Amino acid sequence: MTQRVELATVMDRLAVDGLVTEYAAAVDDGDWEAYRELFTPDGRADYRSAGGIEGGAGQVADWLERTMRLFPVRQHLIVNRHLRFDSLAHDLGDTARVRADYVNPMRLAATEPPAGTGTDDGPSPPDFVCGGRYAFSFLRTEDGWRLHQVVVQEKWRSLPGQPRQDPVT
Repeated sequence: MTQRVELATVMDRLAVDGLVTEYAAAVDDGDWEAYRELFTPDGRADYRSAGGIEGGAGQVADWLERTMRLFPVRQHLIVNRHLRFDSLAHDLGDTARVRADYVNPMRLAATEPPAGTGTDDGPSPPDFVCGGRYAFSFLRTEDGWRLHQVVVQEKWRSLPGQPRQDPVT
């Protein structure tokens, strides 16, 4: 591999990794326009394993906007990213796949905090935590790398005071 090819590969890796981070930030910040812009025009997302929907990125963004109002505080931690470049029409590097694990603590919306969770007592724990694996696929477009598909595979969820719940498959 030439130095130029190696540099291009590093730049592609950084761009794809950056999109994964932008995805998490868009969901956590409730920036649904940014979420839509991360995808190709025919991009899709599948949240069915976490009790959600599957559909086009715009449709899913609308669903997320309504659903995430229940969780005004959320934080995606996306780790153990495994990146692989594939070929499209015999042109190596036009597609990429990332498999990554996640942990996602969230706080439920409430009109007033439960007793014993006020600011005098310090921060309270999250109301809901889930974890699993993302499968991201990306396409290189004229505008750079874009998400083509996101599939969420929720593996577990936990509510305070209740035993962990493994999703039914």
